[in-house]
Amino acid sequence: MAKKDDESFYLKYNMKWVLFITFWTFMLAIGISIIAENLVQNLDVLFAFLILLIIVFTGIIFDTIGIAVTAASERPFHAMAANKIDEARTAIKLVRNSSQVSNFCNDVIGDISGIISGAVATSIVFRIVLIFGIADGTILTILLTAFTASLTVGGKGIGKSIAEYHHEHIIYQVARIVNFAEKLFKVEIFKTKKKSKDRKDKGK
Repeated sequence: MAKKDDESFYLKYNMKWVLFITFWTFMLAIGISIIAENLVQNLDVLFAFLILLIIVFTGIIFDTIGIAVTAASERPFHAMAANKIDEARTAIKLVRNSSQVSNFCNDVIGDISGIISGAVATSIVFRIVLIFGIADGTILTILLTAFTASLTVGGKGIGKSIAEYHHEHIIYQVARIVNFAEKLFKVEIFKTKKKSKDRKDKGK
């Protein structure tokens, strides 16, 4: 009976998270799209290209964090948490909420960055065509799209390697930012779970 209650609670909790993250993905996508498009339209082509790079690298950074949190173990942070280091306690919360953290980093921010970078690349091509009077911007579109895609894939590949070998350091640095935000806004971004979801600690 207890097992069924636990499963029911997990499904209810999971559904609440899905609805929550779906709503905020929608809102974030609209907000980031409006900001990015306005910046691209009001800046020179060189600065618009810089905005494109920022969007791509944002996706890469968050993808690296998402991979790091799933690879990390909470065990190394217990000693620091015992010494009342707030960042270590936050790091443990991140690891215990790894599914939500990776979902936000990899799926929400990662996918939004990918979609918006494509839209921004198209806007840049459109501006170049207008400025230089290019009759057909098809080749330019293909080249910029290919460059954006290759930079994204290559960057995420490098980020994955970094996350696999330096996940503890990455999570600790992210924990510092999250801990600062929680204190600044006086909110608890991630709740502490009693039962660890850390796969590395299971069975030990």
